[in-house]
Amino acid sequence: MRIANLSGRLVLIRDGLAVDVERASDGGFTAEPQAVYERWEEFRAWAGRADLPMGTAFEPADLGSPAPAPRQILAVGLNYRDHAAESGFSEPDGLPPVFTKFATSISGPVTEVTLPAGGHTDWEVELVAVIGRRAEGVLEADAWSHVAGLAAGQDISERVAQLAGPAPQFSLGKSLPGFAPIGPWLVTPDEFDNPDDLELRCSVNGEEMQKGHTRDLIFSVPALIARLSALLPLLPGDVLFTGTPAGVGMGRDPQRWLAPGDELVSAIEGIGELRQTFVA
Repeated sequence: MRIANLSGRLVLIRDGLAVDVERASDGGFTAEPQAVYERWEEFRAWAGRADLPMGTAFEPADLGSPAPAPRQILAVGLNYRDHAAESGFSEPDGLPPVFTKFATSISGPVTEVTLPAGGHTDWEVELVAVIGRRAEGVLEADAWSHVAGLAAGQDISERVAQLAGPAPQFSLGKSLPGFAPIGPWLVTPDEFDNPDDLELRCSVNGEEMQKGHTRDLIFSVPALIARLSALLPLLPGDVLFTGTPAGVGMGRDPQRWLAPGDELVSAIEGIGELRQTFVA
């Protein structure tokens, strides 16, 4: 199953067409995309048995984030060995670095992003997991049952702000407007042959910058949920950025940053792509 946020309304995506959930359910479910996670199991059961009408065509630019207003956004750093190495760090042991991105940074899959003056803005393609059932003290073996679905994400990062000051400002440097595109929709784990092994990649102006597989995550999605939920509850609709593979601009020699006019395309196997253009 695939769900999306089309112009602020919750839709099911079937055969590339959008079915409005509120209308198809005769008001049984609200049009608000974020609200569906509080009734996720009930919604899945309804969607599995409903006689849905024919969907309508739509433009990708009209899609918003499938989780536009989470209560918590948790982002994981150094979760691929090659990225930890290019960043000059050893492989994390026990629990990887965790920070947050603020909710105002969330956007949809096709956007225009304003670059901060004097900044060094970088790309980080990531698999995003959205929580569908409260997770607290969850065992790794049970963790997938708490995931509503997966989406593509970009942890766009302004490195000057991130690394300024006596201590790094990870959350501020990664939370400028438009710095957390998510989408193009949410795909439930059962749609994948193996949700633990998906290819992800990104390019700038058609030049491939990152290519990796989620099988190479140091801490898999279930492992992250188990470790995080041992410390704090993960709530329905919460967003988890799971880390990025090697190939970011900061790790290159010479370093490379996004510039006005650049187009960043990020894609994950079985999900779809994000497309960001950058302006001064």
